[in-house]
Amino acid sequence: MTNATQIDRNVSMYGFADIDAYIESVRESLTYQFTGGNMVVAGLMSDAQELMTLDTERARQTLNIAKTILFMIADGELVGSQPSRI
Repeated sequence: MTNATQIDRNVSMYGFADIDAYIESVRESLTYQFTGGNMVVAGLMSDAQELMTLDTERARQTLNIAKTILFMIADGELVGSQPSRI
């Protein structure tokens, strides 16, 4: 797949060109660092729920982002739950 084709696919699926940069921002987020990827996914799904009444295309893209993160958790590339810091 050419770079231009990949960018077009990402824009269609996620609403932006670089999913890898987005995943990196997830890794750096406080939500991910303190609770893990599962809470990031829950937040994205909540956002998608809200978007369903306003913008179904954006809701679809947000769910695709959540699915990508879930697959990365399942593959061991991201952590689902962080250990308790108490």
